[in-house]
Amino acid sequence: MTRRTSRRTLGLALALLPLLGLSPARAQEGEVVRSERESFRLTTFATGLERPWGAALLPDGRLLVTERVGRLRLVGRDGAVSAPLRGVPEVEAASQGGLLDVAVAPDFDRTREVFLCQAMLVQGGALTRLVRARLAADGTALEAVTPLLDATPAQSSGRQHYGCRIAFGPDGRLFLSTGDRNVDRMRAQRLDDLAGKILRVDREGRPQQDNPFASQAGARAEVFSYGHRHPQGLAFNPWTGSLWSSEYGPRGGDEINIIRPGANYGWPVVTHGVNYSGTQISDRKSAPGMVDPIHVWTPVVSPSGIAFYDGQAFPGWQRSLFVAALNAPGLVRLTTEGDRVVAEERLLFDRRIRMRDVLVAQDGAVLVLTDEASGRILRLAPQ
Repeated sequence: MTRRTSRRTLGLALALLPLLGLSPARAQEGEVVRSERESFRLTTFATGLERPWGAALLPDGRLLVTERVGRLRLVGRDGAVSAPLRGVPEVEAASQGGLLDVAVAPDFDRTREVFLCQAMLVQGGALTRLVRARLAADGTALEAVTPLLDATPAQSSGRQHYGCRIAFGPDGRLFLSTGDRNVDRMRAQRLDDLAGKILRVDREGRPQQDNPFASQAGARAEVFSYGHRHPQGLAFNPWTGSLWSSEYGPRGGDEINIIRPGANYGWPVVTHGVNYSGTQISDRKSAPGMVDPIHVWTPVVSPSGIAFYDGQAFPGWQRSLFVAALNAPGLVRLTTEGDRVVAEERLLFDRRIRMRDVLVAQDGAVLVLTDEASGRILRLAPQ
């Protein structure tokens, strides 16, 4: 091969990189990591985020990313991070609270609607709040910010266990997770209380007439399932249509659950864990009328955001559920068959990076938000 031919070949290869969604610099950076089914190149896609918590993919490939301290930013397809958006609602950014999840409406192209979940301080204490807004045409602000639903009653003490993950169902209705708030655990069992639940509402925050407790006296019509401790992951299985949830246990007993209408998932009547002091919470791990998890971790991994892999970049990861883990920190890959978990693989646990959320990009790469003061978005892409 002549020097001229070599240069032409190199030039052609570099010209093809943008078509593959890569820059010449990105194509060469990062580290190749080998896993059971796939090898991937690990790179840092974006930096300069303070405690990023949730992310949503826009139709044009950009990301909306929340920072727990109360900021919302746009991240470009090249990883560039915008200035904080204007018009973001005030939040209660204490302990585990703040600006938490963000989701994009299924018809965002037409409405530009986005939905936020946040911790909010109101008269009587703090609670989980669902908010709707519209992303301005220039992407610099939120407009028409409207509170839709408060997970009442407010709680005067404690700033933990807000839950706060959002998922849209195939029919366009919205599901929201709420935590038990970690003071009165039995809130999760009370149907007149919105703590410790999975809620189902429309885009106005209204309960659905076919919700399981909509016509039951003394029950909140928004409740879809109950008996949850602190669910921080929600995702629909694209192959079965079922709703999956990740849920923190106490000391032991982290869970993956499949959410069924009207089901009681047991907390704190049943649990696979104990108090952090080591004392017993319950002597039962299962009970009649209560739904068992399909997967349990003891010791815990502190499972946060989850995402099913349906991209084309990694054929070996098809039908996997990715789980962002905080402690022990890393990324968990669960192999699924229908509505069963059949195997588990742990990725990047040797890096000791707390991971808060995970999503699949348009090009099939896996993006992971790190729970750090100098937070990042990591990118797992083909070599």
